[in-house]
Amino acid sequence: MKHVLFILTNAAEIGPNNRRTGYFFPEVAHPYEVFEQAGIAVEYASPLGGFVPEDGYDETDPSQRAFRNGLAIRRLAHSRKLSEVDVLDYDAIFFPGGLGPMVDIAHDPDVKRAVARAWDNGKIVSAVCHGPAAFLGVTLEDGTPLLRGRKLTSFSNAEEAGYAQADVPFNLEDALKAEGAEYSATDVWQAKVVVDGRLITGQNPASGMALAEEIVNALQGASK
Repeated sequence: MKHVLFILTNAAEIGPNNRRTGYFFPEVAHPYEVFEQAGIAVEYASPLGGFVPEDGYDETDPSQRAFRNGLAIRRLAHSRKLSEVDVLDYDAIFFPGGLGPMVDIAHDPDVKRAVARAWDNGKIVSAVCHGPAAFLGVTLEDGTPLLRGRKLTSFSNAEEAGYAQADVPFNLEDALKAEGAEYSATDVWQAKVVVDGRLITGQNPASGMALAEEIVNALQGASK
């Protein structure tokens, strides 16, 4: 069986107005559904361990409702502390979005170590929406930045302008480009996934399911 580690934010608020945040619910629920159907196990970690705050739950979405009422969310409430987890025990790591990652995931040293260790050891490294903030400042074993010359996407400047511009400490699209990433995006709130080898990224909440499907494809390809 393949295993994916979801690495989530512990940040419950962001910005000068103390906007409530956390991980964005569909960006966990939708990928989880895809992985479950594919027979892939999911575990959860966060920088601090324990409780992870949520944002954006929509009870009209059957996938989100199923996740809310299932057993997996109970495990999510007791996430493992990232510094006590070895990412090499997993086949892929995945960073869901929400605004929370802009607070802690973007800067956390244990996150940076986990990303570099996973990448340097041939694992799939993935993220959606604001989740690619995890890749900022990651230096690989050979001394190169992870992001330099790599193709990816994330929540775009255009999307941020209509969503949380007053709350975020920086624009993720700009920060990724500044570290040498070959960034691309589609129209606001439309699904887009970029696969660059073992780096798999999605632009926004609409991209979570397609992103997970690409991860499944990559995992199944690796096992052949």
